Amino acid sequence: MNRFRASAALTKQWDHFDFAVEGPVATVTLNRPEKLNPLTFESYADLRDLLAELPHHEGVRVLVIQGEGKGFCGGGDVNEIIGELIKMKPAELMKFTKMTGDVIRAMRECPIPIITKIQGIAAGAGSVLALASDFRVVGRKGRFAFLFTKVGLSGGDMGAAYLLPRVVGLGRATSLLMLGDTIDAETADRYGLVSQLVDDADLDEAVAALADRLASGPALALSQTKSLLTRELDMSMSASMELDAMTQALLMTTEDHAEFHAAFNAGRTPEWKGQ
Repeated sequence: MNRFRASAALTKQWDHFDFAVEGPVATVTLNRPEKLNPLTFESYADLRDLLAELPHHEGVRVLVIQGEGKGFCGGGDVNEIIGELIKMKPAELMKFTKMTGDVIRAMRECPIPIITKIQGIAAGAGSVLALASDFRVVGRKGRFAFLFTKVGLSGGDMGAAYLLPRVVGLGRATSLLMLGDTIDAETADRYGLVSQLVDDADLDEAVAALADRLASGPALALSQTKSLLTRELDMSMSASMELDAMTQALLMTTEDHAEFHAAFNAGRTPEWKGQ
């Protein structure tokens, strides 16, 4: 029994993607490679719900999101989503668009660092999933396409118009969201959209190394840093400074901070406990 979950148990099976936990690393694998791992109504809902549960998984320190096969995610399924959306009434459409936004909001508010592994295409909703991650490790054959306008919709889908300018700047975000062109990994790296660009053969190793580094680090410090980065986007400088001061004072009371001091004086590597 976990007093912070009360009666609700953790979900044991996710039907619309593969989910695995190995030690401190949880992995979501989009598993429809024959269609470039498209998102559906059900996979959106499962992602939203998993992200709400994930902080309650004891010992999980990192989430990796990846796609099976030659691409990361080609976006929403044309027939299973778009074909259904054109039949829906406004109230149902609002439920869908709010659900997709809830996935991105949950990614940004989840205290656990999120890595997206990108081989091949990250298009449409797949590109926004990558954008909302904390780290994007990209192979040289990786590509991004924010192609919403190409299907007659706003480029500001799922929070893209909020997040993308903050990552690549307003000018480049305007081009990417309005024109919907596909950019290669080198261009995405030059724009600042890529956290780490690696040879395709080294992609799995690079993701694993980053996941291990994050998982073995000071969990409280990392989660609070992510929280501040997300929340201070819309705050004034004085409010941000106040929040920084309060957060830092709180972290100064933790076992991890004391452990750094002890390890430094003993000439050893800190043993972070996340406490």
